[in-house]
Amino acid sequence: MENRITIPFQARYEILGIPSSAIDQIWFVCHGHGQLAKYFIRKFEEIDNGKTLIVAPEGLFKYYLQGFTGRVGATWMTKEDRLNDIENYLTYLSAVMNEVKSKVKKDVQVTLLGFSQGGATISRFATQTDVHFDRLVLWAGIFPPDLPPLESNRKLRDKECLLVYGTDDEYLTEARIAEQKSIATEIKIVPETLTFKGGHELNKRLLQEINERPYRQN
Repeated sequence: MENRITIPFQARYEILGIPSSAIDQIWFVCHGHGQLAKYFIRKFEEIDNGKTLIVAPEGLFKYYLQGFTGRVGATWMTKEDRLNDIENYLTYLSAVMNEVKSKVKKDVQVTLLGFSQGGATISRFATQTDVHFDRLVLWAGIFPPDLPPLESNRKLRDKECLLVYGTDDEYLTEARIAEQKSIATEIKIVPETLTFKGGHELNKRLLQEINERPYRQN
């Protein structure tokens, strides 16, 4: 018979920049499958300008990318015990956000970004917790199909939502884009689509453009 237990648990996250009253905005960025936060956060060095704080949480599950030794990656969840894993990472992400925001001014603006598998993670964080944010960016990822429609619409309808991907992304196929549109229709959200010439990757120029955008006034 399966049993459950709650235990104290330590987890890490990475920061680029120095939390202080000089910070105007936080970028809270979730990596893709098989990545580690300490490497993923380096891709945001272009927007580390003294006023932007980049925060990269890390998937709670580590594994060897090939075999039983060598490079290690992290993942947010698998199909096994997925609901419990989702609840755990939402608790973790909330704790990270609360700790970071306690070190900056109260009116700081927040961009939530999820890359690839991190897109589903950040979507759930945006819609299934009480996190305050101003912009949601799904980069090379899509809304997960199990988002609660009414609650998701309530949390997202007044936010800036962006879908960003490379035109040569081998993972974001036409079928996946169609699935994204279907889920967005179900939750009654119309993300703005931004594309760039490239594959399953981040794009420095587009990151800078988004970072320099004024936030939507709600």
